[in-house]
Amino acid sequence: MRAAQDHFDRLARDLPGFGNDPHSIRQRVEAMEQLLEGLFVIPGTKRRVGLDSMIGLVPVIGDLVTAAMGAWIVWEGKNLGMSKWQLTRMAANVGVDTLLGAIPFVGDAFDFFYKSNTKNLRIIRKHLDKHHPQTIIIDG
Repeated sequence: MRAAQDHFDRLARDLPGFGNDPHSIRQRVEAMEQLLEGLFVIPGTKRRVGLDSMIGLVPVIGDLVTAAMGAWIVWEGKNLGMSKWQLTRMAANVGVDTLLGAIPFVGDAFDFFYKSNTKNLRIIRKHLDKHHPQTIIIDG
């Protein structure tokens, strides 16, 4: 049975984005941010919209689901060894997004403009660029 587990662990480690190394964590966090904040651009504007805005339209449950997804990004930051200050800022971003996003109608508009996951990705990228410069991805 152990051989099967070792085989599975080796497969998971070799798949892009499934490792515990900083580069894999960066890939996962960037993919989650894209899913939550930037699935598509509203035609005629430069505003990106993702699951955070769409699921947030479902009262209470939608905000809790997107809060859990945002909390996962904070957890990945913890796995990177980020400082308590950085993690607190990230948790506050998710908390503000969740609390204000839960207000009917006003919260939906707030979710459209306040991109907590994008802010958190920026914090993680800054940390990675400083402490793990080999993870930098050049878009071209």
